[in-house]
Amino acid sequence: MASRWRRRRMCVLVAGRPAPAALRDVCATGAFVETALRPKVGSWVELRHPEAGIINGSVRAVAPDGIAIAFTCGERSVAFALAAIAADMSRPSM
Repeated sequence: MASRWRRRRMCVLVAGRPAPAALRDVCATGAFVETALRPKVGSWVELRHPEAGIINGSVRAVAPDGIAIAFTCGERSVAFALAAIAADMSRPSM
């Protein structure tokens, strides 16, 4: 669950076709995204985040409200996770 300082960024999940997704949780080894798209477990997907960029991963679980994606842990996945977390913590200027 997101804390009050964290807002969820809308992303695009590509699994054969693009679909809207909300990034609920992210770390260097994977993410959970809320989406209506239900690719099969084991299939490869692309997650496009407006600030963190693009990362590929495999679907490791499908839930009623979204999917869990596994990333290959490395510099790219760490950078993606940190950028996504930092973007979610930032507040728009008023």
